[in-house]
Amino acid sequence: MSHFSQIKTQIRDLTSLQQALTDLGVEWKAGPQPVRGYRGQTHQAEVVIEQDNGYDVGFSWNGQEYALVSDLQYWQQPLSVDGFLRRVTQRYAYHTVVKETTRQGFQVAEEQRQSDGSIRLVVQRWSA
Repeated sequence: MSHFSQIKTQIRDLTSLQQALTDLGVEWKAGPQPVRGYRGQTHQAEVVIEQDNGYDVGFSWNGQEYALVSDLQYWQQPLSVDGFLRRVTQRYAYHTVVKETTRQGFQVAEEQRQSDGSIRLVVQRWSA
């Protein structure tokens, strides 16, 4: 019986996920690599976050999105699972918006971090 939990996300772009983790100061390794779990069990993932206790956290492509994969009994991150995913998802959304608007010819003109933790972006595009 597997001890791994897979938590659905809305994360579909690997590069934006990796940038989000880097922004948050999370050390990660590119996969595919095994996520280590209970009694030597492993699960392949495209991003692996090693923990000091020998049980890893990963993000694994399930055909639709990158699901968070971990043996949650051994979660050892500074935030709760929900808090961690909220922070990762916010930074992921930021990178996705910036990437897409840049692709459409926009540039970030202004960026403000709001008191509630949200980020306000102003983008502009010059036309001839």
